[in-house]
Parts: sequence; C-alpha cells; structure tokens
Amino acid sequence: MTEAIIDSPETRLRDAVKRRIAARYRAEFRFRLYGMIAIALTALFLLIVLVDILLKGLPAFTVHQFRFDVPVVLTDIDPAKAKDPEVLRAADYHALVRDALRNHFPDVKDRVGRRRLDGLISSGASDALRHQVVADPSLVGKTLSIAALVSADAELYFKGTGTAIERKSGASAISVSGQEGPVTLSTSGSDFSEWAKAYRQRYAKLGEKLDAAVPSLLVALNGGLVKVNEIAAGNISGEVLLPLKSAGDAQAGTWQLVTYLTPESNRRVKDREVAWLEELRAKGIVERSFNWRFFTSGDSREAELAGIRGALVGSALTLLVTLLICLPLGVAAAIYLEEFAPKNRATELIEVNINNLAAVPSIVFGLLGLAVFLNFFGLPRSAPLVGGLVLALLVLPTIIIASRAALKAVPPSIKEAALGVGASHQQAVFHHVLPLAMPGILTGTIIGMAHALGETAPLLMIGMVAFIVAPATSVTDAATVLPVQIYLWSDLPEIGFQAKTAAAIIVLLMFLFVMNGAAIYLRKKFERRW
Repeated sequence: MTEAIIDSPETRLRDAVKRRIAARYRAEFRFRLYGMIAIALTALFLLIVLVDILLKGLPAFTVHQFRFDVPVVLTDIDPAKAKDPEVLRAADYHALVRDALRNHFPDVKDRVGRRRLDGLISSGASDALRHQVVADPSLVGKTLSIAALVSADAELYFKGTGTAIERKSGASAISVSGQEGPVTLSTSGSDFSEWAKAYRQRYAKLGEKLDAAVPSLLVALNGGLVKVNEIAAGNISGEVLLPLKSAGDAQAGTWQLVTYLTPESNRRVKDREVAWLEELRAKGIVERSFNWRFFTSGDSREAELAGIRGALVGSALTLLVTLLICLPLGVAAAIYLEEFAPKNRATELIEVNINNLAAVPSIVFGLLGLAVFLNFFGLPRSAPLVGGLVLALLVLPTIIIASRAALKAVPPSIKEAALGVGASHQQAVFHHVLPLAMPGILTGTIIGMAHALGETAPLLMIGMVAFIVAPATSVTDAATVLPVQIYLWSDLPEIGFQAKTAAAIIVLLMFLFVMNGAAIYLRKKFERRW
C-alpha cells in the first residue's frame, strides 16, 4: 500500500514540478554567471587597454632638462649694441647653450665627440633663453641660469629606455697607465680574471675581445671612466671615456667594475654619451619637470619638441562649426517631424533614411565632403570649416533621433493642457514641450559631439593631415585635429613619438570622459519623472 502511495500520479507530478523548478533555478544561475563572466571579461580588457595606454603615455607628461649657467655675451648676441628686438631674436642662442654644455667636458676636442656631445641637447634648447633676453634686453652681458631641453635620445635614456647599469666594487688595488686615450689597467688581485671568466661563461661566443654586440664593460676610478676593449688574465686595455683626475693607483674599494647591460649596438645612446649623461646627473645638472611644452607647442619632426596645441585648437574650431550647424538643424528637423509633419509615406521615407544615415560608415561622409565641399564648392582644404561641415552631416542623424526621443518622452497632457487654455499648436510646442525636452536634447547633442571628436576617417578624406606647427586662427586656416594628430604620430618610426601618441590618446580620452560625464550630469540634473 505504501509503494502505491509513493508511485501515485500526484507524487510523480510533484517530483516533476520540483525537477522543473530546480532546472529553472539552475538555468537562471547559469545565465547570471554568464552575465557576470561577460562583464568581468569586458572590465578586464578595458583595464588592460587603459593601463597599457597610461604606462606608455604618462612619461610624455614629464621632461628632462639641463640646468646651465649661460653667459649672454654681448659680442655674440648684439654686436652693434643696438638692443633691437629683431636683432636679439635672430641671434644664435643655441651656440651659447652648446658652449655651456661643452664647458662641462673640456676634454672633448675631437669633431665626432663634440658632435655627439652637442646631440645631447635639443634644437629647441635655446628657446627659453631667447624669449628671456628678447623680453628683457638688459640681460645681455649677464650670466643666466636656464633649463635647456635635452634631445629625444637623452630623454629616452633618462626615462629608462637606455640601459640598466650594474656596479661592483673592486676587491684589490688597481693601477692605470694614463689619464686619457688608450690605457692599460692592472690589478694585484683576481678581479679581472674572475670578471673575465664570468663574462666569457655568459657570452662565450666572443672570447676576450669585446665589441658592440655584448654588454659594455667599464672601470670607474680616480673620478674617470674607462671602457674595456680587451680582457687579459691580470690586466685589461681600454679607452678613457671620462678623463681620470690622476694616473696613480686606486686602493681596494675606491674603484668599480661597471656593466652597461644593454649592448651598445642595441642602444641609440652610445657608451660615451651614457658616460656624459651619468656625469651630468651626478653633478645635479639634470632636472625633471612637468612637460608644459606638450600642451603649448605645435607639431614637430623632433619628438621632444612636438606638442598638441595645434591639434587642440583645430579640434575646438572644428567642433564649434559642427555644433553651430548640427544643433539648430537637428532640433528643428526633430520638432518638425515629431510635431508638425503629416504622417504619410513621404515622412515615413524620411524617417527611415535618417535612421539608416545614423549607421552609415563615417568614411562615406568624408567622401561626400570631398566631392561636394572641396571639389564642387571649392572650400579651403584641411580647414576646420570643411571638417565641421562633414562632422555635422555625420552627427546630424544622431541628434535628430535623440531629439525626437526627448520630445516623445514629454507627456501628451502637457501639450493638451496648453491647447486647452487657448495656446496655439506652435506655442504649445515651443513654450511647453520643447523646454521640458531640452535636457534629453542636450544629452544627445553632447554624445553626438563626443562621437565627432573621436572621428578620424572623414577628416583624412578632406585632407586634414597637414603638418601644422602654428595653431589655426580662423575656421578657414589649415589645421589638424587630435585624432588625426594621433594617427600621424603613430605612423612615425621614432621611439620618442610612441609616448607622445599614448599621451595624446590620454588627452582625447579625458575629453571624451568629460563630455560623456557632462551628458550624464545634465540628464540627472534635469531629468523629470512623470
């Protein structure tokens, strides 16, 4: 009897219901789990991208400079003693800065050495000195302390892309045959033999003679630096990179075995230049500061001088033209289609085409701008005026759709109440419906402008890829925009532009975050719940 009750239809039905409920709960759990996994993966990929951009771009916001005392010699700057601003502006200030650097290394007298030494400072290293003297001619004849911008290669070295350096103190006394040129070093202990043994075990392919394909070996003693060219059992031969203050013996613990771990052939900064840079750093001449030049300078072929000011001004002018065109046209079109247009096949066709235009690839609008604005109307190439017109066409469908949605969100009772107290249809729309829909319209407009700010393809088609040094002063001047500037820098082979590219991307993302944040703020602030 008990078995019959257990196997009854009601029991089987109840068990089946329990199984179905359990299966439904498992399905819901799996769905939630899949959703959480998808969100976690998306957040992970986004985090990886942002961290990678930040790590590559943040170094570009700082810059290294040499702090020099530069005598502004009257005969070099103003031979006629006229103190004419044009004469002072045209003077060769770079020679003054170059001589100030050479004074720190008076032993460098060969032509190749001087050329390499001069290459440690940027071609724009004298700009600050020029501006200072032109602004105050009374400084001529005085000695000024200036910050000279280092070259791109020196900048990369100071930022850690040069070579790691290992140092090991000598365990025995060492003697040197001279203070300059080729020298021979010998020691009473086993420093060199142990060093040579360890070095050959690590780089067995080279034996005892060293070349640029392996890490550089140096000896620091008596205030100088010797590069090792050949290792023997008890001595080494090498060439002096920094002159020794004396040629006497150095006691144990007062000299070092130095290794530049990155081979010289894999570095843009060679051993001699590394020695100079480390010497300048040891003297406290190297300074690090915020890179204001990145925001105040235009484009340049030299990475350390390149900035985004021209691109920022071009982006501002282009977006201004875009806003002035697409906002009134987009809102007017949305009001007409939503409130005044008759509902027939013609308006339906227009609405379908507007929705389709919102999904058209942006490069198509660039082709349209090239054919119409440049070739047909003959507007200036690479101008913010043409860029703004093209981006206005691109953003217009988005603003129309967002504005219509905002108008629809206003309760019909608002307009009906206005009509009920005697207002005309036009008054009801413009005096009551439109003000209540403005937060949604502004939100759609800001999002559309953020979309326009990040566009590159249509602007490339109308020629906004010019090399722009001076910022544009009007909407008809040649200009570029921030996304195009990023594209141009990313295509350059110089390593210094990699950080500049990532830094420009950071600036662009900040603008996008601000614009989208403003849209969210406006939506929250003016949002009404009906």
